[in-house]
Amino acid sequence: MILNNNNFKIDVGSEIGDLRSLLIHSPDNGLGRVVPSKAQDWLFEDIVHLDSMRKNEYDYYIKVLLYFLDPAKIKGKLKEIDAKENDRNFFKPDNAAFYASDKVIEIQTLLADILEDEAIRNKLVAAVCAIESCNYRLQQKLTDTNPVELAKVFISGSLDNNEMIFAPIPNLIFSRDIGIAINNYMLLNKPAKKARARETLLIRYIFFNHPLFAAYRSNILEIPETVQHFLRPGEAQDEKTTLEGGDVMVVSKEHLIIGCSERTSASGANEAIKLLFENKVVKKITIVKIPHKRDYMHIDTVFTQIKRNVWVLLRSLAIAEAHVDENEPIAWFADKKSKDKTDIVQFESGKKPKTFKSIEDLLNDISKNDLKSTEKTRFIYSGNDTFPYDAREQWTDSCNLLAIKEGVVLGYDRNDKTIEAFKNNGFQVIKVKELLKKFENNELDPQTMKDTLILMPSAELSRARGGFHCMSMPLHRDNL
Repeated sequence: MILNNNNFKIDVGSEIGDLRSLLIHSPDNGLGRVVPSKAQDWLFEDIVHLDSMRKNEYDYYIKVLLYFLDPAKIKGKLKEIDAKENDRNFFKPDNAAFYASDKVIEIQTLLADILEDEAIRNKLVAAVCAIESCNYRLQQKLTDTNPVELAKVFISGSLDNNEMIFAPIPNLIFSRDIGIAINNYMLLNKPAKKARARETLLIRYIFFNHPLFAAYRSNILEIPETVQHFLRPGEAQDEKTTLEGGDVMVVSKEHLIIGCSERTSASGANEAIKLLFENKVVKKITIVKIPHKRDYMHIDTVFTQIKRNVWVLLRSLAIAEAHVDENEPIAWFADKKSKDKTDIVQFESGKKPKTFKSIEDLLNDISKNDLKSTEKTRFIYSGNDTFPYDAREQWTDSCNLLAIKEGVVLGYDRNDKTIEAFKNNGFQVIKVKELLKKFENNELDPQTMKDTLILMPSAELSRARGGFHCMSMPLHRDNL
């Protein structure tokens, strides 16, 4: 059955409006096949225990999303869903008992849907086999594979759940990186690493061929390569045209932030600005250049938005650089600007570029001028701004939170000092198991919740170096 919804729409004009639909991908068998010798090549810092990641962690993410976005799929059914004899069938995209929501949308189901079309299946098999260097007989075998099974093969890299025929794509759980909804447009990105090439290919085929997105086909934008890019010498990251969704934030209907980072190049940001301005998608784009370090990776590992006037961020990277007194000897020998600080430039069509001294200054400007907040802008700092917890907890995604609605966010339970900082700023904090019980027993209504940090189990998920902001591709949010 092909997923369809006549009322479906793409419309994202903020980071915090009530979330109505999103694209996700649950951890698949490929994640359980990542080996230590290839982990870093496949962009993982460590190997994970797949069953624990699914049952004890990611399944809770699905449950929370469904209670907020599609409660009819889960309300009153929690006991049945969790029953041991049902073997997690509710969470398996290839199972008849799968939740199959058109609001919490699983990438694998969309892929299986488009593979039902023989012409699309033939093209996509040929494209995947080309980039994965498969032989001709294997290509024929894949073409004849059932669409539901073929979708699993493309994602996990394994045939018949056993034989690995090409590398898995474990980073597909970080769905934000491969595409961003900006107002009524979809920007398909250009990931920096070869390990994500197949993800990019699959998502292009999905957006251009699935009936769910048919009304938006002319609004799908692809980042082009620079002219004669194939003549560039070497493989230096700075020379490539790359852009990942973790470096793109829709902070208002007219204002977009793009990060230049380890994964998004200046060339990628430049091409995105030209493309978005030419299509009149937004009026203002701010470039935030952060140090090219694995510690940060994307701007959404450094800051995310909680409310109109509240942001969570790593303070050491977000504040203005302290002035060095020229009477100090060091002032004459040190670089005038630290390489570990940020550069921020704002572009607006027809206007002179504007700079900001710090991320805090930029975020304050967004809260006041773009979002018209009348309250003082507040910052909740990673690790409660206490060394070494600020850096430790940023590494485990204390700044990478997903707002389900304004003031209600999902974050990892392991970041104790950051949790303290939320409490100090007047937020309720609740563990997801307790929250689900309250939802099921009608003790709490998801729609009336305010100013709450929902703590999600994270022992395995945090090994993958991405939080819930990374693990979401919002497609529709209410306007603020």
